[in-house]
Amino acid sequence: MTLAERHDFIMDLLQQQGSVSVAALAERLKVSEVTIRKDLTLLEEKKMLYRAHGSAILINPYINDRPVNEKEKHNATEKRAIGIRAASLVTPDDSILIASGTTMLFLAREIKAQGRLTVITSAVNIVPILVRDHNVDVVQLGGMVRNTSVSAVGVYAERMLQDFSCSKLYLGVDGIDLEYGLSTTNLMEAGLNRAMIRTAQKTIVLADSSKFGRRGFSKICDLSDVDQIITDSNVSPHTLAQLRSQGIEVTVVEAV
Repeated sequence: MTLAERHDFIMDLLQQQGSVSVAALAERLKVSEVTIRKDLTLLEEKKMLYRAHGSAILINPYINDRPVNEKEKHNATEKRAIGIRAASLVTPDDSILIASGTTMLFLAREIKAQGRLTVITSAVNIVPILVRDHNVDVVQLGGMVRNTSVSAVGVYAERMLQDFSCSKLYLGVDGIDLEYGLSTTNLMEAGLNRAMIRTAQKTIVLADSSKFGRRGFSKICDLSDVDQIITDSNVSPHTLAQLRSQGIEVTVVEAV
């Protein structure tokens, strides 16, 4: 197999799986791991993949912190489908926690309170959506408001959470990596997200397929802290199988 053929094979496999280890590639291609590392270095120099911890990832995971109004436009169809499914999990007289992120906007628009619903949130921009329903009581977390995410972060928000207990947390992320776990671009956001996980009985991650195989600057938690992930059908079967093998409930929705 020529160099070009090996590179084509590697990229095709990454398109299917999202990530692949050096050892697995060496075995599949019947070459040494040294050869594979050289191949991956060349492909990384061409900005076709990202190398990390003995493996290759299709998309460079160190994503930038973009404004929320820009991010909302990306994968909007998938995010709406995820929001619809997530809203269907809200039960009568429920108490829920909603983190920041564009997918949370789509979730908020789909929530229809059954009985009395209490929502605690750090996201300033979803409050005007939720307060339209007189059956929804909203608790806005305080603190410093990030411009890019339009959400409160910091110790004051974390302290407020100590006084609450919620049935479920809806969490948005910037990256989901099978080895690294959940991540976001902001250190303070990650700290607040961890406090939210401790406050909720169940953590539900809402993430479209573009978030997989990526790593943000700040780690939130390991995948072992996640109960459920709701995503779209563009996630590779291999990744879905890996998540389910770790005991995570994965719900796949079709874009609407």
